[in-house]
Parts: sequence; structure tokens; C-alpha cells
Amino acid sequence: MRGPRFALFSLVLLTMGVANAWASDRWMDVPTPPPMPDPIKSGLAPVNGIEMYYAVFGPAEGSPILLIHGGLGYADIWANQVADLSRDHRVIVADSRGHGRSTRNADPFGYDLMAADYLALLDYLEVPKVSLVGWSDGAIIGFDIALHHPERLEKLFAHAGNVTVDGVKPTVAEDKVFNTYIEDMGAVYRRVSPTPDQYDAFVAQISEMWATQPNWSASDIAGIPTPTEVVLGDHDEAISLEHTESIATTIPGAKLVILKGLSHFAMLQDPEGYTAAIRDFLDAP
Repeated sequence: MRGPRFALFSLVLLTMGVANAWASDRWMDVPTPPPMPDPIKSGLAPVNGIEMYYAVFGPAEGSPILLIHGGLGYADIWANQVADLSRDHRVIVADSRGHGRSTRNADPFGYDLMAADYLALLDYLEVPKVSLVGWSDGAIIGFDIALHHPERLEKLFAHAGNVTVDGVKPTVAEDKVFNTYIEDMGAVYRRVSPTPDQYDAFVAQISEMWATQPNWSASDIAGIPTPTEVVLGDHDEAISLEHTESIATTIPGAKLVILKGLSHFAMLQDPEGYTAAIRDFLDAP
């Protein structure tokens, strides 16, 4: 089998090996998202004493999807998903209070308050009901809305959220990949925030929330009526698998999805696969 065919066969095996090695190591990287598509409209919405940056994409007749980013992040993390979903959905993104281009005030951070911000934004945009895709803090905000205002949700895709503080891995503070994300978001904050010199103060303020919230009981979570998909990367640096499995078994009818070879930053590590997972859930009857 020596000769051209063997050489070609060897090249194919080498290529497959490199591809498989890359695929297995995707969870070690935090890729930079591409530029956002051009929005149909964007601006600053006055909600709950702050100015909240938002952007809207896609056809007016498309069923609305609200994408909520995680802690320290900003809306542009969703650029890959927005480019795809806005082909046939009305897609709404925003920067949570104090994050990205949104302002903050002296009010203590809390998931109830952040959920109220997003509901006020939907009111401002005259959108009565959405499917919600939440990542990390965004997933927790999604749980909060599903608990207290389920009439505003069609479905909830909750990625890497926790419902009690002990769902967070104690090793996350030392994790290299997670700290890369924190450094990257610090650079973004200094570039786009209306208070670019206050990143440390902002982190200190939101850290007070993370120390004690969320803190829902199993009976609380069992009361969520919203069709829910609970999602986690199998290499997630922050949220434990056991905690995620418990959420999925407690929410009535919830589906558990484990993303293979991905971490807390799955939407950046495998944009196509992640967006396909969103579509598989949200577009299903």
C-alpha cells in the first residue's frame, strides 16, 4: 500500500487527528466574537434608574428571541448567534446593568432587579413575550423571569446557570480559561463603558450579589411552568454537572443537554453547534 494512495491515506489520518485534537481542546480557548451585524435599531433605554444599551435585529414578523449574556460580559458575545437567528427571528440583545455600554447606579445588584431591567426593556420595545436564551448570569435571570413572570416567556434555554451559590465550583477563581475571560471583559469594559475607569468598582459591586445569590429552593424551581432546556458544557469551569442535573430533574418537563468538548464559553467555542442547539429547542413545535 506504499505509494500515492498510502500517502493520501496518511494525510487524511493526520488531518483527522489534528481536527480531533482541535475539537477536544476547544474548551481551553475563549475565542473573540466577530463583529455584530448591523441592527435594525439600537440605543439606550431608560429602565429602573439606569440607561440600558439594547439592539434589535431581524424581521419584524419573526418570533422574538431575547439573548442575555453572562456576568462581566456584554451583548456582542452573541454575534455568531445573532447573525444566524436574525435570518428568521426578531432578535433582541442588551448589556445588563453596569455591563458594557449600560450604566449602573448605587442600587445593590440582584437577580430580581436585573430581571426587572429586562422586562422593562421588553416593555419599552413593546414586546409582550419572548423565547429567552440565557448564559451564566443570563440563565439565572431567565430562571428569575420564569419563576415570577412566566407569562413573558415562550421557552427558556438556560446555559450554565445555577440556582444556589453552591452550584458554583470553588476552583473557578483559579481557572486559567475563566481568568482569560475576565481579563478580556475588563478590556472590553474600558473600551465601551461610559465609566471606563470603574471596572474594579463594578466587579466589587456585582461580586456582592454573587456571594449570596441566587438562593432558590427546590420547591421554588419546581414551580417553573416554562418549557425549559438546561444546558452545560462537559468542561464547564464554573458550574457543576451535579447541580445542573438537579435543576433539570426539578423543573417539570425540563430537558438536559450536555455540550461535548465545550466549556462555560460554548457559544464562542462552537458557534454553529451552539446555535443549532438553540434552534433545535426554540424552533421545535
